[in-house]
Amino acid sequence: MLNSMKKLVVALAAVSACTAAGMAHAQDVKTRIIRFGYGLNDESVQGRAARYLAEELGKLSGGKLKMRTFGSANLGSDEQMQAALVGGSQEMMVGSTAPLATMVKEFGVYDLPFLFNNEKEADAVLDGPFGEKLLKMLDAKGLVGLVYWENGFRDVTNSKRPIAKAEDMEGIKLRVMQNQIALGVFGALGANAVPMPFSELFTALETRTVDGQENPVSTIQSSKFYEVQPYLSLTHHVYTPWVVLASKKWWDTLSPDEQKLIREAAVKSREFERKDSRADSQKSMQMLEKSGMKINKVSDEELKRLRAKAQPVVDKYTQELGPDLVKQLQDEINKVRQG
Repeated sequence: MLNSMKKLVVALAAVSACTAAGMAHAQDVKTRIIRFGYGLNDESVQGRAARYLAEELGKLSGGKLKMRTFGSANLGSDEQMQAALVGGSQEMMVGSTAPLATMVKEFGVYDLPFLFNNEKEADAVLDGPFGEKLLKMLDAKGLVGLVYWENGFRDVTNSKRPIAKAEDMEGIKLRVMQNQIALGVFGALGANAVPMPFSELFTALETRTVDGQENPVSTIQSSKFYEVQPYLSLTHHVYTPWVVLASKKWWDTLSPDEQKLIREAAVKSREFERKDSRADSQKSMQMLEKSGMKINKVSDEELKRLRAKAQPVVDKYTQELGPDLVKQLQDEINKVRQG
């Protein structure tokens, strides 16, 4: 009996020591509510990745960092959420790089058409020194850039006709992201480019305020654009990432331990989201085919013609963004291509 009691005391002491060690390790982590906003619906790639991020953060922090996710632009458009982060009234979000380019012009480089040939090239550049350099530029604007998620290669849908040759773009009233490069590129391709927040897009397509839009197939499927868009043309004209952001005003109130946990969870969410995004793109294509959408792949020859039509805009914005910046990006892409 005495021996059993001794064992129990030793066991309890060990548990107590472990608990104390755990508390010491987590002593700089307070209980916090983190509001995380995104534009797509809850069942989208964004929605799944947001939930994954919330769960990871809960696990890593022992339940102290509680993330609440708000999809379908319930906290506002990307632009409104960015402003809320800068002001400190919202903690975190994920959004497109296009609105960020209005704050840090260098982010516009990701809107230049026909940069990346595949996801491998994009991952290497975004996760490498070039992508990190751009994220650090956000600090001065009141934002903390954590990681890039994948939005993906963008394709064109519309209610007028398939885009089979360069001339088919002529006159199509096309919603584009709210930045000058997208406006310039699609204007050069002959479309009537209309900037508009994503949150307003479905209604605009449904009411024929615009004829079409351009987004990755997973977004086209999850947003049910196939209900109002009969034609999908696979142009893969731009690869767009999303950026997971935190409010700098809020971030600076966190302890180093809390910041580390959030960064760690963000990196894990990046790996989850990209894998999910790529699997989802395959499923989305199958679902869009079943939906009755007329899908066509634009030939390499016609893509070259589209690229040639867009080149003057690329040249113009290369000068505005900085030839050195664009060269750094091209150099990084070439490094990946050369193995």
